Amino acid sequence: MLSVIIPTEGVEHTAVATLAALVPGAAAGIVREVLLVDRSASGVIERVADVAGCRFLKFEGTRAAALAAGAQKARSPWLMFLHAGAVLDSGWIEETTQFIQRVSVSGRPRAGIFRHARSPYADPRLRDGFKFVVRMITGPSAEQGLLIARDHYDRLGGYRPDFRRSEARLLRQLGRASRTMLRSRIMIA
Repeated sequence: MLSVIIPTEGVEHTAVATLAALVPGAAAGIVREVLLVDRSASGVIERVADVAGCRFLKFEGTRAAALAAGAQKARSPWLMFLHAGAVLDSGWIEETTQFIQRVSVSGRPRAGIFRHARSPYADPRLRDGFKFVVRMITGPSAEQGLLIARDHYDRLGGYRPDFRRSEARLLRQLGRASRTMLRSRIMIA
């Protein structure tokens, strides 16, 4: 049903945190596969992928190019893009399932974005307040994840490896009319 694409930078603890949040989704049958797209030269993420039962893709290039390569290799009709270190709250499985069913029945192409949440263990900083204001004005950021049907992703042109800020470009292309802010929260570790 769903392929999850996670670009990594060779850092084990951020990838493992994201994978741990996806385990209940795999057990529920919503997550069909997870692709770890690593842009580092270390073999750390390859070992993590092997232990976790994920697909591993070594990639050199920009983050957008890594996301595009992961999407191209994904096998499911729905794609979820998450940054390494992104942790979804426990309600994401039911809401994601309902979202996919509603979009499939309606026939209207839509994408889902998770609500940003600050980690309860992080010390509040002035920068966090600034980011909140920016999100309110400009809309969601790529850190918040993206849930999108493969055909809708392809129609929009997906992540363009040659574009600067390709993730923000895709979110702008979606526009407010074809994206839904999901109730499930996402924390960035």
